[in-house]
Amino acid sequence: MGEKEKIEKMKQEYAKYALSQGFRLNPDDVVVENVCRGLLGNEKKYGAKYCPCRLVTGNKENDDKNICPCVYHKDEIAKDGKCHCNLFVK
Repeated sequence: MGEKEKIEKMKQEYAKYALSQGFRLNPDDVVVENVCRGLLGNEKKYGAKYCPCRLVTGNKENDDKNICPCVYHKDEIAKDGKCHCNLFVK
């Protein structure tokens, strides 16, 4: 599966997840595709889809909190109307 196909699959999965949680995927497709590229890059480099907006430290316990969807996204959406990387919005 090529990068475009992976990104499309991720977009569908994250849109479904967002809907189930009461928010939505960012309607700006360019932003979503850039975040997905970052997630795929981190998966290739570090072995997991770490949020591209967060630093990977090498401390697995801390870094695992940043696997998308990260543990912070719901609070960020509630507070700011979007998560830090702009993948999910209210």
